[in-house]
Amino acid sequence: MQKICYDLYRVSSKKQLYLSEGSKDDIPMQRQACREFAEQMGWQMGKEFEEKGVSGSKVSATKRDAIIDLKEAALNGEFQILLVFMFDRLGRIDDETPFVLEWFVKHGIEVWSVTEGQQKIEQHVDKLMNYIRFWQAAGESEKTSIRTKTRLGQIVEQGCFRGGTPPFGYRLEKQGRVNKGKTEVNEILIDEQEAAVVRLIFDLYVTKGYGSQRIATYLYEQGTRNRKGNNFTNATINNMLSNRSYLGILKSGETESQIFPHLQIIDPHSFEAVQNLRLQRSAAYKDRCVPLNTKGSSLLSGNIFCGHCGARMIITTNGKKYHRQDGEVTVTPRTRYVCYNRTRHAHLCDGQTGYTVRKLDAIIETVVHNLFAQLNDVPKDAVIAECYANKIAEYQMKLTTARATLQACTAEVLEYEAEVIKVIRGESKLNPDLLNKLYEDAKEKAVDAEQNVKRLEAQIQDGEKMRDSLSQQFDNLRTWADMYDECDMETKKMILARIMKSVRVRRDYEIEIDFTVDFEKIGGIAHLGLMPEEDSILLPESKQKVVSF
Repeated sequence: MQKICYDLYRVSSKKQLYLSEGSKDDIPMQRQACREFAEQMGWQMGKEFEEKGVSGSKVSATKRDAIIDLKEAALNGEFQILLVFMFDRLGRIDDETPFVLEWFVKHGIEVWSVTEGQQKIEQHVDKLMNYIRFWQAAGESEKTSIRTKTRLGQIVEQGCFRGGTPPFGYRLEKQGRVNKGKTEVNEILIDEQEAAVVRLIFDLYVTKGYGSQRIATYLYEQGTRNRKGNNFTNATINNMLSNRSYLGILKSGETESQIFPHLQIIDPHSFEAVQNLRLQRSAAYKDRCVPLNTKGSSLLSGNIFCGHCGARMIITTNGKKYHRQDGEVTVTPRTRYVCYNRTRHAHLCDGQTGYTVRKLDAIIETVVHNLFAQLNDVPKDAVIAECYANKIAEYQMKLTTARATLQACTAEVLEYEAEVIKVIRGESKLNPDLLNKLYEDAKEKAVDAEQNVKRLEAQIQDGEKMRDSLSQQFDNLRTWADMYDECDMETKKMILARIMKSVRVRRDYEIEIDFTVDFEKIGGIAHLGLMPEEDSILLPESKQKVVSF
C-alpha cells in the first residue's frame, strides 16, 4: 500500500514569492522539488499546504493555520509522510520547532526533508541532532535579521533617512544622492514652518505647564493644523513630546544615530526637561511635585503638603461677607490651602485645617526672592566641581552593585543551559516548558543587568556631558531668577515646581521646603554662602529649609 504524503511549503515574506528560480524561498521551486522527491520514493501525493509571508522565527506553531491543519489531519490518519524542502520550513524557533517535529513522529508520521532526509527521534542522539539542527536554523535566521538591522543601522548612522513618512517637523527632498541602483533618493531636512510648531509644543509643556490636551486646544484656537489639515490630538502631542527624532537623531529599530546638528529641532536639555515632567505627571509616579495643570491663581497647587499628617493640600474657595457703613454687603472670595485629611478624615490629622493662599504664597515668594537675589554671588565653577565629584562617587557605588547583579544573573543562565543538555539526554526531572520559561526569564534579567552596567559605565566615562548638564542647571536657575518677577502665574508655577520638590506647612505657617534634584546639584550653597546661617537650616542629605513666620 502506497504511503500518502502531505507537503508543507513556506516563505517568510511576500517579497520572497518573487525570488529567482532555485531559491529555497521560492514556493514553486519547493513544490517541484517535493513532488519529484515523492515520486522517487514511491509515495502518493496528497494535500499541499502553503504559508506565504509567515516568519518561522516569529510566528508560533500554535498560531500557524497550516501546522494546526496538519496536526488535525495526522490525528485523523489521513497521511503517513510529512515532506518539506528543508526542515527549517517547519519553523526556526529553537525552543519550539523541535517539539513540533517530535509531535508528528510520536503520532506515527514520518517527517522528511528533500535535502536532509528523514528526521528520527528513536535514540537520544537523534533528539540531540534534532535540537542542534533547529538551533542552527534559528541562528541563521538571527544572523539574517542582524545583517538587515546592521544594514539599516549603517544607513541612519550615516545620516541618511531609511524611508517612510518623516516626523512632523521634517520634509523629504532630493539633493543629488543616489543609491547602489543609481536611483536618486530623498534626504531628510527640517521643515522650518512645522519645526516652529514643534518648538511651541515643547515650550508650552515646559514653560507654561500645559498638558497634551490643553496644548491641542491651544493649537486649535490658534488655527494651527497638522500637515493633513486636521487638528492635533492629545495622542499626537504625547507622541511628539517623546520623539527623539527632534534631537536630530535618526532611528532604525533599536539603532540610533549620533545627533546631527542640522536635524536638531529641540536641544537635549529641553527634551530631558519634558521627559522629567511627563514622568512626574504619570499616574504611576508617587512623588509628583509638578502640578497636573497650571490653571488657577495659587502658586503651590500640586506640591504642597500638610506638615502634620503628610496629606496633600487641596484648594478651596469661599466668600467672606463684609457690611459697609452704608449698609451694602460685599462678598470677598477667600481661597485657602486645606489639608485633605483634616477635612475628610479629621482623626488622621491634628494640625491646622487651612492656610490662606495669599499669605502662604507671599511667604514662598519671599523665600524665592532671597534665593534668587543671592544666586549671582555663588561661584559657579566651585559648585559644579563639587557636584561633579559627588555624582561620580554615586555612580561608582551603583556600578559596583550593578556588576554584582550581572555576575549573579550570568551564573543563573549558565545553570539553566546545563539543565537544557540534561533534558536533551533525558536526565533532567524538570518539565521542558517550565525550564524554557525559567531560562528565558534568566536571559532577560541578564540582558537588563548588562545594559544597566553599560549605562553606568557610559555615564562615568562621559564626564563632559555630566558637567554640561550641571552647568545648564545652574544657568537655568539664573535665567529663572532674572525672569521670575516679570512672568505670568503659569510660568511662575512651573519655575517653583522645578526648584521645589515639595512644601510642607504646619501650624502658624511654619514651612519646610524640599528642593528638587536640580537644585541640590547646584546645591552646596549652605557653606558657599548663598544662605546666611541664621536665616536657614540646610540639612546635609535633604537640603531642607525651615522658615517660620
